[in-house]
Amino acid sequence: MWHTAGVPPPHRAEGSPVPLLSAADICSRWPHHSHGDGPDSPPLRSAHLHGDIRRPVSQHLEPGARPRDGAVRGRGLATGRSGGAAAEPSVQASLRSSKGHPAASIMSADVAIQKFSFPFTCIAGHAPPGARLQLGPSASAPGVQSAVLSGRGVFERLAAESEDTRPAAKRQLSSESAARTVAVVKKSAVRKEPEGAAKTGLRGAAPGKRRRRKDLFSGSEAFSRVDAHAIRAGAELKQKCVYEVKTIAQNVTQEARTELERLRAIWVWLCHNIEYDVSGYLGQSEKLSSPEEVIAAGKGVCCGYSSLCLEMCREVGLQCQEVPGHSKGIGHRPGQSLRDVRSDHMWNAVLLGGQWFLMDACWGAGRVDMEHKSFVKKFDDFYFLTDPEDFVESHYPDKEEWQLLDQPISREEFEMRVFKTSTFFSLGLKLIQPQHFYMLTDDGEVNLSISSSRSVTYTYEITPRHDFLHRGAAEQKETSGSSWGLLTISHRTMRLQILPPTQGTYDVRVYARPELASTPLSWVCSFTVECPAPRAMEEIPENPFLSWGLQAGSEALGMTPGGSPGTQVLEVEEGELELTMKTSRSLMALCELVHPGLEPALTKRCLATQIRPDGLTVHALCPSRGFYRLSVFVRDYDKSEVRFQNAANFLLHCKVAAQVELFPPGLGSECGPGTRTLKAGLSKFSHTGALVSTQQGKCNVTFHNQQDLELHTVLGRAEGQAPAVRLERHLFIAFTDSKVTVSTSLPGPGVYRLGLYARNAPGADFNPMCDFVLRSSCEQPGPPFPSTYTAWGKGCVLFEPRVGLLEPAAWVRFRVRVPGAKKVSVVGEERVALKMNKSRVWEGDVFTGGVRQVQLAASSEDDGAMAVMLAFDIRQE
Repeated sequence: MWHTAGVPPPHRAEGSPVPLLSAADICSRWPHHSHGDGPDSPPLRSAHLHGDIRRPVSQHLEPGARPRDGAVRGRGLATGRSGGAAAEPSVQASLRSSKGHPAASIMSADVAIQKFSFPFTCIAGHAPPGARLQLGPSASAPGVQSAVLSGRGVFERLAAESEDTRPAAKRQLSSESAARTVAVVKKSAVRKEPEGAAKTGLRGAAPGKRRRRKDLFSGSEAFSRVDAHAIRAGAELKQKCVYEVKTIAQNVTQEARTELERLRAIWVWLCHNIEYDVSGYLGQSEKLSSPEEVIAAGKGVCCGYSSLCLEMCREVGLQCQEVPGHSKGIGHRPGQSLRDVRSDHMWNAVLLGGQWFLMDACWGAGRVDMEHKSFVKKFDDFYFLTDPEDFVESHYPDKEEWQLLDQPISREEFEMRVFKTSTFFSLGLKLIQPQHFYMLTDDGEVNLSISSSRSVTYTYEITPRHDFLHRGAAEQKETSGSSWGLLTISHRTMRLQILPPTQGTYDVRVYARPELASTPLSWVCSFTVECPAPRAMEEIPENPFLSWGLQAGSEALGMTPGGSPGTQVLEVEEGELELTMKTSRSLMALCELVHPGLEPALTKRCLATQIRPDGLTVHALCPSRGFYRLSVFVRDYDKSEVRFQNAANFLLHCKVAAQVELFPPGLGSECGPGTRTLKAGLSKFSHTGALVSTQQGKCNVTFHNQQDLELHTVLGRAEGQAPAVRLERHLFIAFTDSKVTVSTSLPGPGVYRLGLYARNAPGADFNPMCDFVLRSSCEQPGPPFPSTYTAWGKGCVLFEPRVGLLEPAAWVRFRVRVPGAKKVSVVGEERVALKMNKSRVWEGDVFTGGVRQVQLAASSEDDGAMAVMLAFDIRQE
């Protein structure tokens, strides 16, 4: 139920009468002394107009006399007559010195109001002896003239003993306010309560469903006109040294057309023209709290913001309250008990359209950097008319009704709740688990999860325990800086598994930003983890790329959600993993494999990547047990000027190290047929994967060359394993129409790189097409092929002999197809002309004799010179 009193009443059960206080009770709560007044002196006394509001004042008014103009009005106990018209609630204040002598002059009402106030509201009237006076916010009884006292709290409490040693802070809260709620409203601005309005609750609050902030305005852009004027007018007034509250309030709200716009103009002016008084908070200078002092200095503590807001609202006819309470700001320790602890903050409540709303200009103006003991201006619109259920996460009022919640939370619940910054709410985040900040590990781990209404990028920071919530890292963080957690994101839900390395207490901070934003990540919430006993486990490699699994922005980079492995740890069987990821378009990719105990040069030989138009396949080897980080970086395939961006990070766990040889050095970025070969017109590969295994030490890779490219092949393996003959002799390429066959006869067991290159014009550079990884388990060395020469070209096919090392003094059958040849011969000890059969294959028998080499040559003219095409070595005894 929304209350109708102008300020929040004392808490009471619904239906119970408003509690009454006797005059003696009031006197006992209002500091005073007699200054010569005897025990028979009236118990209700006004206060001295003095800088220290705790000092009492005697106020003298002759019976029947009226206060003269200029005397203090409406700032002490209001007096009136029962029945008929109420007497004007004013008194004449006669200033006396500390010795009780009259002061030389009377302080004007304006000056008095500007300089002094009382932290409570008192309503009184003429009553018979022994009658009880009502103290509080309820409406005045008929015939009784009431006056509402304006107040400024005196805030004397500094931060906790060790607060001045904090190195950094997010928020600019102060520890100075214990003042009570007050209301100041111009008489002309006080609305008349409609008949039938509720008689309980917050005055002015209309019954009915509560409106939310989004019901008042769609976003900050709705105030662009009002904001611009308030900022511009504020700058002009500051330049002219105008410090009068009334003048400023009227000028900055000049463009406002509604109550909401007037309040918005005041809020924007406060946030842009008043800085937090860090030196005053730290006790290095006198705190400024009166409106004129705050305006002139351009700085103030929290009560300076709230009191100035109240006065400015008063000047433009808005009903406003100052609300004292506790906050989770500077000096706050997570979980600290606030029982019997003096409140440390002050904010405002304002009545709009019959409903109270909350706002905190102190928090909206910026933050305090305690490491440098300075104020950082940063306009935070979240604290303007914040929804109560969000506001109570960081602000707990002294009076429960100022939570503005149907079901208020307890102080103990406030103490235990997770601290959330304004960014948490602006990003649309929702805490799934835990609901309280304190987490105790179970089997050495704890888990937390956060959901979001839109795509968000996260990271985290885990550090040994700090004493204060706002101590430690700066507000914004780019990398986790810790290998003690596993952060994964899926379906707009972030999960963080925390694995403390040792026994102890740890602070955990979560950072976030919109998925496609380039700004630094901002702190969103904090937790405390207690680890009685850590889990014995292998070291997890550092992950500097925010989270595990696909990154939040990977879809925009071309990765397909659901087309990649989940975010869980990937178990590597027998030290080898094949990881396939789907893409929405052609991408170029680079991969990185990291293990805490392996050098980068070694892990580079553990990766082979195949790039296809619709996906990526990564082959990874794990030569040692433990955890590995596999990171994938991508860019659009044809945009070579664009830098690679991290798209995914996978955590691999290997229980059994790989028993195979590492991949050969020099592998290109594209292994196996894929995007590049398709673009070059090479298709229909017999082997579609990047890895080719053979048990016989031989294999044929075939494909079609549709663009008639000039091709070149290379065979390589790790250094230190030199074969008997050059490795290129173990490759042989043949062309038949558009079909190409690359034959390999490997010199021994092991892993080889088969590189395919092409060029589209003579004299141009050969460009890499793709690499194949050949694995041979055959212990028997394969014989080399004959050496080829440039004359061996398209359409040439060698049927016999298929080896390049011939036995000495032996007859060898030659069968070869050479398109367009007029004659083909084998030259050894003598020249042997081959004859063409019906299949247009040149054939004949040749005796190797005692020479070291025989050559196959051909001529396209009957009498033309012969061109050497192939050379065969003769085995030497």
